Amino acid sequence: MENTSIMNDLDDKDFRILALLKANSRMTTKEMSKELEMPQTTVHNRIKKLTEKEVIKRFTIETDGKKIEKGLVAYILCTVSYRSTRGDKINQFEVAQMIKELPEVEGVSIVTGNNDLIVKAAVKDVDTLNDFVIFTLRNIEGLERTVTSVVLSEI
Repeated sequence: MENTSIMNDLDDKDFRILALLKANSRMTTKEMSKELEMPQTTVHNRIKKLTEKEVIKRFTIETDGKKIEKGLVAYILCTVSYRSTRGDKINQFEVAQMIKELPEVEGVSIVTGNNDLIVKAAVKDVDTLNDFVIFTLRNIEGLERTVTSVVLSEI
């Protein structure tokens, strides 16, 4: 319900600011004010408001994986076993939390359909991906099955 009230508070100017930040989060408020034909203080205050209301969750960067030895990206479809080896109940969220903590993992999504999770992983090469899937990912309690797709190129 709170999301609806936030949506009602946003106007075209807010969406234009969000679009500019998404395209280039390093753009200064001065540059944005020129582009949007708005006073710089207004742009600054709107960004501050969007951040306080958690419309903007965080500011981040996009890296070139090849330059930091994470040039191979893969999406891994995962099926969760809802019982541990001890017979305890396990849920998707718990398994997703464990996977998210792994350094190779860039994102985890809980999904519907034939799979329970989609993991985005970035590693140095195929050998590193092999080791990650076989020796790390598949050893997580509650993970039953994986299907890996390697990204050939991103558009």
